Amino acid sequence: MAVAFLLYVFAEIAAIWAVGSAVGVFGTLGLLLAGAILGSWLARREGAKAMRAFTSAARSGRPAEKELTDGMLVGLGGVLILVPGFVSDVLGLLLILPPSRAVARRMWLKRMEKRAVRFANQRRGPVMVVDSEVVPPSEERRREGTQPTVIEGRVIEG
Repeated sequence: MAVAFLLYVFAEIAAIWAVGSAVGVFGTLGLLLAGAILGSWLARREGAKAMRAFTSAARSGRPAEKELTDGMLVGLGGVLILVPGFVSDVLGLLLILPPSRAVARRMWLKRMEKRAVRFANQRRGPVMVVDSEVVPPSEERRREGTQPTVIEGRVIEG
């Protein structure tokens, strides 16, 4: 983790140095300020959209993991944009813009699903979930004894 942080700091310094060499000190400061202002406006707009989508999903009673994850990614993108630097601004914009956020959301949900299954298996051992419906036998079938009760379902192993 420390190595990743050091690489990030090195990348930020290199990016600021390169932009500063190309446009000068005041141009670099202006670009950093414009990025923070534009990014915070975009984060606020996309955050409001994510909140409306979450509220709509909650009111309709459907699962809202997509909307909740979108809100989390927009919040993280907003924080990254407010951190000074060009690399963090680019990463923040990628998390805020809907097409790239959808890719990040899919990766995040897939990772969390794997971690949840792994965590459940560590705590309880292998997990088997059976999704089925029990059909009680009718009186006629019990008297005849000819047909056994059928249970339809699917087995999901995690």
